[in-house]
Amino acid sequence: MDAYLEEELIDLFTFYVQNPNSQECASKKSRIIEIGRELFEDGGQDAMENMFYSVSIRIKEEIGSDLSENRSWWNGISEGWNY
Repeated sequence: MDAYLEEELIDLFTFYVQNPNSQECASKKSRIIEIGRELFEDGGQDAMENMFYSVSIRIKEEIGSDLSENRSWWNGISEGWNY
């Protein structure tokens, strides 16, 4: 399941980064937040950290974008996740 979610996050973030003015961005961001909740429910904050790290590395390598500002989208899911 994690591999599926990782690929989905990569697709969602890639679209978001490459099409920042698209009307679809709100729904993409919503799904990214939902995946964060799923990860937390399944594996806690560690699962969120591991997934965000691997996705951000792949995005950086594949399209050269830094996702660090997007970490805040998962704020509120876990008390320890405050970016």
